[in-house]
Amino acid sequence: MAWVQFPDSVAEHSLIAAQIGRYIAVLEWVDPYQVVTTLVFHDLPEARIGDLHRVAARYIQGKDKAEEQICREQMEDMPWGEELRALFMAYETRSDQVGIIAKDADYLEQAFQAKIYLEQGYLVTQDWIVNIGNALRTQSAKQLREELQTVRSTDRWQWLKKLPTNW
Repeated sequence: MAWVQFPDSVAEHSLIAAQIGRYIAVLEWVDPYQVVTTLVFHDLPEARIGDLHRVAARYIQGKDKAEEQICREQMEDMPWGEELRALFMAYETRSDQVGIIAKDADYLEQAFQAKIYLEQGYLVTQDWIVNIGNALRTQSAKQLREELQTVRSTDRWQWLKKLPTNW
């Protein structure tokens, strides 16, 4: 089996997750500012230690504490650092609606990316889409995931082909 390197980046993931999070927050009547802010900063620790797969992470003692320390150190001199750390912890623990929605948006972005890979022939990504469905908590996120199953990733731009060339 060949190793496949997918082209998405942490920056791309965070941006799309923030856009999804804003959409879910509005549907769930939760402050979209807090959800978007959470998602813009939620993967900040990955800049220092990378994004460890769950299998690899079980061999790294104190990974969660390391992420908390990274978050604390990177945000301590930032304006609103305390607020950002609180949002990060709510995301990590899903301790409030903002954290729940942010985690759902994070998962959904991964499901959208998996859908793109699935359409490119990587059939194993279907399992990821199914498993994400089981992890979602908000009704809005569950509905978005269901809709994901009924569309193609290219649908969002296919209509451009129908525009007149002199448009």
